[in-house]
Amino acid sequence: MKINRITFFLLLLLFLGTIGCSENEAPTLPEIEVDEIETHLSTLASDEFMGRKPMTEGETKTITYLEKVFREMGIGPGNGDSYFQEVPLINITGTPGEEMIISGGAQPMSLKLGNDFVTFTEREQNEISLDQSDLVFCGYGIVAPEYEWDDYAGLDMKGKTAVVLVNDPGFGTEDLNFFKGNTMTYYGRWTYKYEEAERQGAAGILIVHETAMAGYPWFVVESSWSGGQQQLQSPDGNLGKPAIQGWLSLDASKKLFENAGLDLSAEIKSARQKGFRPKPMNMQVSTTLKNEFIKNVSNNVVGLIKGSERPNEYIIYTAHWDHLGIGKPVAGDSIYNGAVDNASGTACVLAIAKALNQAKPAPKRSVVFLIVTAEEQGLLGSAYYGQNPIFPTHQTVANLNIDGMRTFGEMKDLTVIGYGQSEMDDIARKAAEEDGRYILPDQEPEKGYFFRSDHFSLAKVGVPALYAEGGYDHMTKGKDYAMEQQEAYRANSYHAPSDEYDPAKWDLSGLVQDAALYLKIGARLANSNEFPKWKEGSEFKSVREKDLEANKLKD
Repeated sequence: MKINRITFFLLLLLFLGTIGCSENEAPTLPEIEVDEIETHLSTLASDEFMGRKPMTEGETKTITYLEKVFREMGIGPGNGDSYFQEVPLINITGTPGEEMIISGGAQPMSLKLGNDFVTFTEREQNEISLDQSDLVFCGYGIVAPEYEWDDYAGLDMKGKTAVVLVNDPGFGTEDLNFFKGNTMTYYGRWTYKYEEAERQGAAGILIVHETAMAGYPWFVVESSWSGGQQQLQSPDGNLGKPAIQGWLSLDASKKLFENAGLDLSAEIKSARQKGFRPKPMNMQVSTTLKNEFIKNVSNNVVGLIKGSERPNEYIIYTAHWDHLGIGKPVAGDSIYNGAVDNASGTACVLAIAKALNQAKPAPKRSVVFLIVTAEEQGLLGSAYYGQNPIFPTHQTVANLNIDGMRTFGEMKDLTVIGYGQSEMDDIARKAAEEDGRYILPDQEPEKGYFFRSDHFSLAKVGVPALYAEGGYDHMTKGKDYAMEQQEAYRANSYHAPSDEYDPAKWDLSGLVQDAALYLKIGARLANSNEFPKWKEGSEFKSVREKDLEANKLKD
């Protein structure tokens, strides 16, 4: 009897211990090693990889390296028996005319390529031109029925060129009910403005650049939109797109508006008012563009840890492997290495993959490591995946995206981009607080970071996403120091050849800190039954619900 009682109590303790473990509790995980991150980061950001531009020798080196690392880790291929998902791209190398001629107005104007404007096209045509196309100021270039907003109201844009402002009317306000106040909506992104100009049938569109409203200086526009531009291949050659798409510098824009008898500052204020109507500028634009085309495929790289119990449910980590390649020399350097953007994020995903593959016990759900191409060209690799998912979206639990890590040490904060969108915020908060950190909402919401990295492509097809990192409250030097470092990077190195790995100056402890947190979050989700949801008010909530409902009926 005594033996039976002892056995009973031992079994009871074992049972209580089992049910006492949270369904969300992570398994035993190896530590993220700084040497692991540094090895991958320094390799991918080296000159040998030639700036990692898609469809170049730099891509071949990059994806070969990523496949090799996955194999050596013992992580399986994620696309059947392949580590690659082909992404059909076209590279359009445009040679714009050196001048953009403006006629009409107070006097003729000649804008200079580079200093005053950049232009490109998505059309697959050898020669394109605007010839005396009427210029129309179309505010922010937005049609948003939910806000009763139409910047093209009553206007036939056929043959005309829209001049529009970057960002959206809520910028600079604190009214969260006016668009989203200072938080940029998708209507504020340049990608949306080009899409809307296409829907309006415009012949051309020119976006007025202003650093605070755009979130980056003119140099970034000039470097990013010069040389070959890549896009997804289109059956019709994108002939419905505006013939000319481009940007105007702020100084050139001021002169343009002045020549039309308008004051740019006053027009910006006018464009923020409900009921704004487009204004003909009574001037015409003429410019040319010659194109060369190369069609080819680029590659997303996909690794997979198959779940031990629920292999058909997926956690997806994303980072983009690409950067800008070889471009305009700056201080004698023409290789845009992209060490922060995004060798850093790719290195972290690889370190997380290694740790999760060594976790005991193995993850119950499958974990996917999707390292995508052509983010710098407009989220093309992740957009292609969203349109052609390898793993069904309704069975994809969540996306954890890593992009552009901070390289100046550990942080007290975990800043969540797009805070308030989904329950991933709450999961991140719990994990951060366990590490003695606190959550911050996006500290620069006007810059639209939520729409500028690959999680957005997954969000658009309904997958709840987390895009977060420390960066605004340094562990020992505080908030002012952190912001100084952020601003210095944007001003001097973002999309510039100087974005290079510097072991003498960089402190990778913050990368280790964030990678470890992302590892913990992914492991917990991979060992739980939880399906995070979008929150009320999120534009992605209905997309997710429709996807789940449609596939529930099929299943």
